[in-house]
This record gives sequence, C-alpha cells and structure tokens, in this order.
Amino acid sequence: MDLAYIPSPSTGVIDLGPIPLRGYAFCIIIGVFVAVWFGNKRWIARGGRAGTVADIAVWAVPFGLVGGRLYHVITDYQLYFSDGENWVDAFKIWQGGLGIWGAIALGAVGAWIGCRRRGIPLPAWADALAPGIALAQACGRWGNWFNQELYGKPTDVPWALEISEGPNRVAGTYHPTFLYESLWCIGVALLVIWADRRFRLGHGRAFALYVAAYCAGRGWIEYMRVDEAHHILGVRLNVWTAGIVFVLAVAYIVISAKVRPGREEIVEPDAVDAEGGEAAQGGDVAGDADGAGDADRDAVSDAAPDTDGDTGHAEDSAAEAPEKNGTAEAAKNG
Repeated sequence: MDLAYIPSPSTGVIDLGPIPLRGYAFCIIIGVFVAVWFGNKRWIARGGRAGTVADIAVWAVPFGLVGGRLYHVITDYQLYFSDGENWVDAFKIWQGGLGIWGAIALGAVGAWIGCRRRGIPLPAWADALAPGIALAQACGRWGNWFNQELYGKPTDVPWALEISEGPNRVAGTYHPTFLYESLWCIGVALLVIWADRRFRLGHGRAFALYVAAYCAGRGWIEYMRVDEAHHILGVRLNVWTAGIVFVLAVAYIVISAKVRPGREEIVEPDAVDAEGGEAAQGGDVAGDADGAGDADRDAVSDAAPDTDGDTGHAEDSAAEAPEKNGTAEAAKNG
C-alpha cells in the first residue's frame, strides 16, 4: 500500500455553465501570460517600450501552437492516422499533444515576422523572453497532469504520481515526469537570469543558453517516460532531438560570443527616437525659458543704466556742492 503519492484529477475539464474550462488549455494560457509579462519587464529594462513584447507575441504564440501541434502529429501520426483512429482528433489540441521543438521553431518564425514589422532585432527580443518561455513551459507541463499523460516508469517513491485506469493507460503509481520537467524549467529560468546579469548576454546568447539547458534536462527525463515513441538506433526520437539541438545551441553561444561580443546597446530604435524627441522638446522648453530669462535680464540691463546714470549725477552734484560752497565762502571772505 502506498503511504503517499500525488493524486491525479478525476477529470481534466471543469464546466462553467455552458463553457468547458479544460485544464490543459488553462495551463497553456497561464504560461503564455507569464512569458509575456516577464518578458515585457526584461524588455523595458533593456531599453525597449512597454507593450512591444505583447505585440510580437500576437504573431509568435499562434505560430508556436501550430508548430507544436504539427510536430506532435507528425512524430505520433499512428495516434491519428492508423487503423481504428479518427484523423479529426489531430485538431483536438485540448486533449494534449504539443511538441516543444515544433513550438519553438515555428514560434520563432512568427516572432521574426513581428520583429520585422517593428524594426526590432529578433535575437534581442528572444533574449528578453528566454526566461519567460522556460517559466511558461513549467506552467504548461501541469496540463499533462490534468490529462494523466507523459508519466514515467512505475515507482513507489513518496512523490509518485497516481494514474487511474483509462484508454492506453494502466492504473498505478508512476514517476511524475511532468513535475520533474516543470521544476527543471524553473531552474533553467533562474540560470538564464543569473547568467544574463553576470555576463551581460546579448545577440541571442541568453536564448541559446535557455535552449541548451532545457535540452540537457529533457534528455534524461525522456529516458524515464513510458509512453509510446519512435526510436532511432534504440533511442527515443526526442532524445536525439534534444542532443542535436543542445549541440547547435552551444555552438551558437561560442561562435556568437566571438563574432558579436557584448550586448546590444539599442534594442528598439523607435524607443530611442521617442526619447530623443522628448529630450529635444525638453530642450526647446528649456531654451524658451532661457530666452525668457535673457529678455528679463535685458529689461533689467536697460533699466540699470538709467539708474546708474541718475546715481552718477547725484554723486557728481554731491561732489560739486563742496566746491561751490568753497567758492562762495572764498568770495564772501574776499
């Protein structure tokens, strides 16, 4: 008898009147919100404008969802196109099934379109969003908990995940690989934040670090999973993918650091132009104020000679008075 375990939800759907709230979709929505919110804070800290991250996310998120679903359907086509399966289920994204590799790849295409429309370098935007993407994955993995999917091998550890009887699954307690990956993603986010502050990563290197760190964890987590998967030379396809992407990410970090060291000084030209315009406007106001001050000083200067002149005449009169008096006295005495 198991003394402790993580229970799974009895259902992955909560009905709010006529509206079904699906746990899987809810976790993805929370993840997107966290990524955009945190990415926006980092973008502003780098000199960008508030709202730019969200504007580009409007392009990146839909592309990412389509890419993630395509990767899943292509690599697990037997779930939808084999005998006895309904191909329409390939469109039921709420039932689970998003491949992070396809989501990042096609999401980058959407982000590139959004960045080009705003005149923003994609690497800089990706660097700002990198920790947020990792946190989004940490949130999204809990959608697998709602759907009771992507768990690991049977185990009796205190944190084992309880799985109920259902289609393509056997009741029991298993390793909660969704939880392992969620915690790993949080660690990846913290690593990227620390490294970015310590080494001032730029030109896409913070994003590449996120990719490399995620792949390192995804590789060993894949070995624990028991769901069906394609194998190449006896190794799960996702392990191969994680290994290849890890090597590419590390290579990018090394090459980029040599070719383009440092960090971008300007990430959003429009923001700089706007600040320049405000500074120029402030200069005009200051100039007007200085002009007003000059006018006041001129007015004072115009008035000053008259005053000085009057004072001078008075002093001359005062100086002449003794002389006149002296002359008068001399005349009187003479």
